[in-house]
Amino acid sequence: MKFDHSICVSIMKSSPKRVSKVIGVLIVDDHPVVREGMTAILRSQKDMKVLAQAADGQEACDLCDQLSPDVLLLDLRMPEKDGLQVISELMSRQGSKPRIIVMTTYESEEDIRRALRAGAKGYLVKGTPPEGIWDAVRRVAAGDSLLPAAIASKLAESMAHAELSERELQVLQHMAGGRSNKEIGQVLYISENTVKGHVRSILTKLDAIGRTEAISIATKRGLIPAG
Repeated sequence: MKFDHSICVSIMKSSPKRVSKVIGVLIVDDHPVVREGMTAILRSQKDMKVLAQAADGQEACDLCDQLSPDVLLLDLRMPEKDGLQVISELMSRQGSKPRIIVMTTYESEEDIRRALRAGAKGYLVKGTPPEGIWDAVRRVAAGDSLLPAAIASKLAESMAHAELSERELQVLQHMAGGRSNKEIGQVLYISENTVKGHVRSILTKLDAIGRTEAISIATKRGLIPAG
């Protein structure tokens, strides 16, 4: 598999770069406790200003239009629009764009791959100490990309795996829902033989010996949601 340079980021180890102006931050999370906690952490720093909080993806996009934040601290799992949709929409717009740090409890390799490919510049796990959050905001605002070692390791694992096509992901999702090849073909408007071909490709790419193992591997990697 070819190395995907579009999602390659640096693990920064040097002292953080300082920016000359106050960093405007928008916090986006559907949990009020998380938003308030993040706000308190950032407000303790003189070079950071929390411009607003958003509880869902649509509100995040609207507030970015209104406030033009320097940095967006963004959860991935949200109502209205999820984090990946927010990143894609903001990165496709004309004009200035916020630098985005994804902050989530989820660490699946596919989540990381998709967020970084969409345009995120940093990735932090919820529970990161305040010092780590301040460092990430300053680095990303200064133009760096930031990926903690544990998440970089997961990304490296992802690089070693063959990537499933959009159609294969659709077939995989229906496999996880318990549908037969015939039923999947009816839902996707493709022939049963075409479905069988996709299933064979999925098993090969996931190095699975059957549908059950493929679903288990895909769930662990974050290709399909658990349950």
